[in-house]
Amino acid sequence: MEQPASVNADPVQRSDSTGRCTQWRNWSGFWLLGLCNNFAYVVMLSAAHDILKKQETANTTASTSATLAMDFQGGNSSNSSRYDCNPVSTAAVLLADILPTLVIKLSAPFVIHKLPYGFRVLFCTIMAATSFLLVSFSSAVWMSILGVIFASISAGLGELSFLSLTVYFSRDVLGGWGSGTGGAGVAGAVLYTILTQIGLSPQITLLIMLVVPFAMLFSYFFLLVLPPSLPQWKSRDTEYTAVGSEDRQRLMDDSEEEEQEKSTSEERTTGPLTLTEKLHVIKGLLRFVLPLGLVYFAEYFINQGLMELLYFPKFSLSHAEQYRWYQMLYQVGVLVSRSSLCCFKCRKLWTLSLLQVLNAVLLLLAVSYQFLPNAWVVFPIILYEGLLGGAAYVNTFYFISEETEDRQREFAMAAASVGDSLGIALAGLAAFPVHRHFCSL
Repeated sequence: MEQPASVNADPVQRSDSTGRCTQWRNWSGFWLLGLCNNFAYVVMLSAAHDILKKQETANTTASTSATLAMDFQGGNSSNSSRYDCNPVSTAAVLLADILPTLVIKLSAPFVIHKLPYGFRVLFCTIMAATSFLLVSFSSAVWMSILGVIFASISAGLGELSFLSLTVYFSRDVLGGWGSGTGGAGVAGAVLYTILTQIGLSPQITLLIMLVVPFAMLFSYFFLLVLPPSLPQWKSRDTEYTAVGSEDRQRLMDDSEEEEQEKSTSEERTTGPLTLTEKLHVIKGLLRFVLPLGLVYFAEYFINQGLMELLYFPKFSLSHAEQYRWYQMLYQVGVLVSRSSLCCFKCRKLWTLSLLQVLNAVLLLLAVSYQFLPNAWVVFPIILYEGLLGGAAYVNTFYFISEETEDRQREFAMAAASVGDSLGIALAGLAAFPVHRHFCSL
């Protein structure tokens, strides 16, 4: 019987022109998928703050939520602390944004294979579009919060699904995906700011951004050159069952012992992973997930625990402007390093982790003892922080794809995506006591 094409094999070589066109389409498709997947996640809280300000029935909950969103943008409500603290740490926003994604990444890899990719993309698109509509037309706080949750669900499910999807293509699409996710941070913040600055209302701006979820649909269904082995509208379990039935029919005339041996061998090499096998894969992934999680723990401890405290009163920029520049430089660093896979690869992931931890320690000491003279010194450190984080992300998934066995690779890519989200969630929890300590001084 003719065996199905290997799910994870690189595409067969074609003519130069056709091959280059296919390669370019797939790279561009994954770049656009990365951009669209993270876009709603990036802009939701900024938009939610603008919407909340315009709601007529403000209450205590609304005021708190507006303050959280304001923190995210770099605004602040000053108090008597020498650090010019916000009443609530920006870590609160981080946790509200990351927890739905974390829950999905912890649970979905064990069951998501039953949902074909076509349905996953449709679901992510609906969630992202709904988040824009909810926040745009929100008349109550709970609607804005629900919009942020929907954006988080879309981003979390989309990330693990699209990382799994890369195993059906050549490995260079990981560079496109990484670059697109890095670009989402810069593009989301810049585009929302520009549209609102030229006079469009937040509601109209968000409605215009509905084009982004539909760009995700276009990228998946029309731009990507989908291989025949991709289970787009039916699960792989169904395919395995069909193949098994055909094999049993073909082997009916063979001896019972030979049939049993072949059946067992094929299940071991082509069948779905068992729970025991998945747990074994997860154990092997720890060497990738732990350094990735540590990088993102240190990274977001800086972003949400220390950035708002790195304030220089005598600098030419206001506190809010300093914070915005920190965030922008961080996003630029992430974009550059996530786009660098084609020219630079780093297998020593623990080195990136330790360098990021040193960054966090340095900035924590800078906040404690205030020995840095001005924000000009902080700017390159924040840019360097983004470079380390982006490099850790894209190299982690590249080497998982390269070093994991073919049959395990799809599950491994999905399961490993929990590393960054877990690190971010832990960083949010750790940032609360740090914020409380310094703001009490």
